[in-house]
Amino acid sequence: MDGKSDLKRWRHLANFSIFRSDDRLLLIFIGIIVGICSGIAAVVLNRSIFTLFDLLYSVYHYWWTFLFPAVGAALSSLFLEKIINEGAGHGVPEVVYSVSRRGGLLRLRSSYSRLISSCLTIGSGGSAGPEAPVVMSGAAIGSNIAKFFFLNDRQRITLVGCGAAGAISSIFNAPIAGMVFTIEVILGEWSAVNIIPIAIASVAGTEISRLLQGNQIAFSHHKFNIDFTDIMASIGLAVFAAAASILLTRLLKSMRQLSGQLPSPIWLRAATGGAAVGIIGLYLPVTLGEGYHCIQLTIEGLFEQGLMIAALATLAKIFATSLTLGSGGSGGIFAPCLVIGSLAGLFYHRGLVLLWPTVSWVNEGCFALLGMAGLISGMLQAPLTGIFLIVEITGGYEVILPLIIVSALATTICHYFEPASFYLKDLVERGQLLRPGTDAKVLTDLSVLELLETDCISVKQNMLLRDFINIVKKSHRNYFPVEDQETGHFLGMVYLDDIRPYIFDPIMYDAILLEQIMDSEVEVAYTDDDLFDVLRKMDKNQLFSIPVVQNNRFLGMISKATLLDKYRKELIVQTTHRCF
Repeated sequence: MDGKSDLKRWRHLANFSIFRSDDRLLLIFIGIIVGICSGIAAVVLNRSIFTLFDLLYSVYHYWWTFLFPAVGAALSSLFLEKIINEGAGHGVPEVVYSVSRRGGLLRLRSSYSRLISSCLTIGSGGSAGPEAPVVMSGAAIGSNIAKFFFLNDRQRITLVGCGAAGAISSIFNAPIAGMVFTIEVILGEWSAVNIIPIAIASVAGTEISRLLQGNQIAFSHHKFNIDFTDIMASIGLAVFAAAASILLTRLLKSMRQLSGQLPSPIWLRAATGGAAVGIIGLYLPVTLGEGYHCIQLTIEGLFEQGLMIAALATLAKIFATSLTLGSGGSGGIFAPCLVIGSLAGLFYHRGLVLLWPTVSWVNEGCFALLGMAGLISGMLQAPLTGIFLIVEITGGYEVILPLIIVSALATTICHYFEPASFYLKDLVERGQLLRPGTDAKVLTDLSVLELLETDCISVKQNMLLRDFINIVKKSHRNYFPVEDQETGHFLGMVYLDDIRPYIFDPIMYDAILLEQIMDSEVEVAYTDDDLFDVLRKMDKNQLFSIPVVQNNRFLGMISKATLLDKYRKELIVQTTHRCF
């Protein structure tokens, strides 16, 4: 009984402690727990991938090793589809969807499912990164810890952000980047109630990483001396990085569509894509796995292959990533973007040297670093994430000016050709992305039943006009729902504006039935409709009110005046929560 009593005290911490007076203290306290747990998950995945990849890499010189990525991708797909019952992919859209539409609710099994599947895919040589899977894992940890403490939707969403931030911070040893990525991409809003707990969780995740793996930046480099010529050249690099981002985005989409059209089972499709990656890896090993070793070589200026090999490696990594993720493998795009960006920056620099050999250019490692920022910013359309991530994982503060230029321009160019980022593209196309403070988000937090007006008087279709006029005298409405006398089904509406000619002609009182003058082609709403769609329907048809129907029965009316009044009140409530 003592153990159960202790458990209950922990679970009701929010209600029976100092945290009741200010939930920011509660979120900070629990955010630390979430950051630690998600940081541990990130370290476990990182070490597991390194161990598995190093074990297999020792025999990669044999021709038959191209089957390793195929087996890994197939096992990953089977694990997600058959055992865990989750779809393939990196998981970030699911996290964003849960924040937008489900109050941050995520299943407990999501805290480990993507860790295992991505370890199988990446550790066997698949071209993907561990960052998105740990975001999914950390977010699920935060969601379920919030559920454990009986927290509300707003608090749960904050802890989902804490989990994502702790995971990213841990895997990159970059607390600021983890916080910025979460706020810029996952939550989509900068608010006082979110920033502090997420920042604390980022620090907690980072400290766990440093405790278990040591405190060091991911990619060290020599200092760069940048002059005006290099800064101007970075503008061209931004265009080049944006082009690579767009190519990767569209190839990923095309490969996913092509794979989905094949009649074979998903594990076989994943194996086919993995085998293709393995074949590419036989000739260009840089395309296999995360590729972090390649990044270190490029930013240190130690990539010895020539200009054409750098170009070929860039394209090969783009295709390998598209094959891995598009065919059903599990993993993220952070690491591939870093590799592709570093190779693209290297190629761009060597092209400049070839065209203008007399110019004193900065070391090629600087352009590799800038290319990494350009790819991350372009794919995620999150320039702050690109800037802070590269600065933290490389320590390259001296390149901050061209870094800002490349990140900002790459994001802008990519947004012109691809209005939504890679992580949000599917949600936008399905109309499922709701960002805080937008009309759609505010209206989603309201329901049709909350706005229902039930004071309408229903009439039957075989009622005489004379009897109807007596009902009109008792009602303050100018519309009346018509129901079938036998079944009670909704048939249409009678509007006073449409029957005025008959009202002033007593001869018609006993000659007209309501079914003759009612409007049977009426736009209706249903109880499970989104209010944003209801409002759009009303605007499109120039309606001030619309009937609500369920199971062919009339429930009431929704008026635009009531809807907008509720919208205003809900907006005030949400704005207050974001500020405090």
